[in-house]
Amino acid sequence: MTEAVARTRRPRDPEATRTVILEAACKLLAKDGPAGISLSEVALLAGVNRGTAYQHFETRERLIEETVSYVSDKLYRAVLGDPATAAQRVVEEVDMLAVTRNLARFAMDNPELCRVWMLQILAAEDPSKDIFWREYSGSIARFAQTALAQPGIDVEVFSIISLAGHILWPVWARAHSDDETTCAAQADRFAREMLRLSLHGTVRPDRAPPAVVGAVPGGDRSDT
Repeated sequence: MTEAVARTRRPRDPEATRTVILEAACKLLAKDGPAGISLSEVALLAGVNRGTAYQHFETRERLIEETVSYVSDKLYRAVLGDPATAAQRVVEEVDMLAVTRNLARFAMDNPELCRVWMLQILAAEDPSKDIFWREYSGSIARFAQTALAQPGIDVEVFSIISLAGHILWPVWARAHSDDETTCAAQADRFAREMLRLSLHGTVRPDRAPPAVVGAVPGGDRSDT
């Protein structure tokens, strides 16, 4: 182990113990990726015995799966709020700037963890099992059916492009940010550019070659 183990009194509450183990697993996941996680290493970092870790997570694979789900829940709450209120959200009334900024800031605060999470989700056989991916891509799908949306949105492609941008942006931003104030400004900068792209795109249809305009659903609209 390269990290010092903080020995604290282990909570007697099983749910609290589980959380301690998952937090330790998150640290190792962010540091070394899935290959760096083992039940014994996580137990040592969490300050619990290995038997206790096995009581909560029978296998290493189960621990990795639950850790990714734990990260997804944290991501969901930071970006979208309480999952229990999901049914109350009206997609046309969602504050798009706030959601985009929240996601950018969470990714900046947890860059390694977010990158590992996204790679796990992209490689998953069924990404819809992940709570954040399901709601994030689902929200875009619902938005695509509203009058606010441009026609022809490929929900899956757009969701991946958007998440990839949010999660890779911290690599650049952290290299050019010296303090938390600057980091917050960088997150806001990213959020505003994402909204600008959504509202206006990057190419003027009236100046683009016909082959380019014709390749995009709705690209030949005369009111753009």
